[in-house]
Amino acid sequence: MTAKESGKTAAGAGAAFAVVTCLFFAWGFITSNTDPLIAAMRGIYTLNVAEGMLTQFAFFLAYFVVSLPAAALLARLGHSRTIITALIVMIGACGLMLIASHMEAYTMVLVALFVMAGGITVLQVAANPLAASLGAPERSHFRLTLAQAFNSLGVVLGVNIGSKLMLRSDVFGQGGHILPHVPRSTALGAIDHAFVLIAVAVAALALLIYAFRHRINTSAADIGIQGASPLKALRSGWAVFGAVAIFLYVGAEVTIASVMINFLNRTDVLGLALDAAGGVLAFYYWGGAFVGRFVGSVLLTRVRASYLLTGAATVAACLSAAAFLLHGPAAAYAALGVGFFNSIMFPTIFSITMERSKASSASVSGLLCMAIVGGALLPLWSGHIADRTSIGMTFVLPAIAYVGIALFAALGKRSRLAGDGEAAPSMAH
Repeated sequence: MTAKESGKTAAGAGAAFAVVTCLFFAWGFITSNTDPLIAAMRGIYTLNVAEGMLTQFAFFLAYFVVSLPAAALLARLGHSRTIITALIVMIGACGLMLIASHMEAYTMVLVALFVMAGGITVLQVAANPLAASLGAPERSHFRLTLAQAFNSLGVVLGVNIGSKLMLRSDVFGQGGHILPHVPRSTALGAIDHAFVLIAVAVAALALLIYAFRHRINTSAADIGIQGASPLKALRSGWAVFGAVAIFLYVGAEVTIASVMINFLNRTDVLGLALDAAGGVLAFYYWGGAFVGRFVGSVLLTRVRASYLLTGAATVAACLSAAAFLLHGPAAAYAALGVGFFNSIMFPTIFSITMERSKASSASVSGLLCMAIVGGALLPLWSGHIADRTSIGMTFVLPAIAYVGIALFAALGKRSRLAGDGEAAPSMAH
């Protein structure tokens, strides 16, 4: 290949990566809108905490159900067509959300969220290997970090904008309920506006992917699309242990984010209006995760991943415990501070698991993706605890989950699970 041809290839991969990075931003933006949506649904339909958490249950259940079909779809259609298909499904989910508002049916909201999350799952299955492969191999970690940073930026903006649209102070009063003079249709109309905005943005993104489909397909030509079953990873003790850690991490992170708006709204915590509480959630909890991702990237070049993960999980467990043991601003700041220490957990759990497990990378990755179903179950269990006690007790299960993650990190360095015979993890990259 001539220097000129090589330059064109690199430019094509760079353009394809820029487009794929937009996907990371998009699913971060959309996923984070479930946080203000929970607060809105609780106020509109007078739901208890567990019933409100059903939104997260419906959303994250899709990761478990759709992961295997998504891999098969990718093998059949290729990257660009799979991504466009996922985006069309997400637009359809926005349409279902509008139907749910018209019918004033909470059950239909849950169906729409499941469909939306199904599209996002397919999107992740296709986009994650693309982000790593579109460019020079030695810069793959940089590309993944950059793409994940844009995902975090999407989360911060998504919570902030979603809160302003769905949790307007002229609609919801103190305690999270609709103001007496405001009809339910007005509150539902605000949710419609948010999902119309999402549908328009996703449609524009689909057109962008279509315009760059040839560059994406050319750049992704060397990416192997394997259909290795996640069930094969069950033979590796470390793959199972890593899946449990991912289950606990996603469940804890989603539980805290889901309850945060209503928690900060309480008069015995901060007494913020719902839209203001959503802004605080975006800036401090998700913003902390955004900043922590960059700080963690630097630290991971100097500190072993297992050590850093042990420290982050231990601090997160202490802060979660403080959130339900303390009162007032101290409890609020403890809960918000967990976001910063969440930032490095997913990639370090993932990397430790891949290093320790003897199963194939494809099967382990699939199993870890399915373990994201923790975001469906842990919030629901926490909601039942809160309904029987108080909303502050929602932080009990996350505190226990972070202890489990700290144990995983400690064992990731110091021991081996019987039968695996894998080498100790190398220094974090």
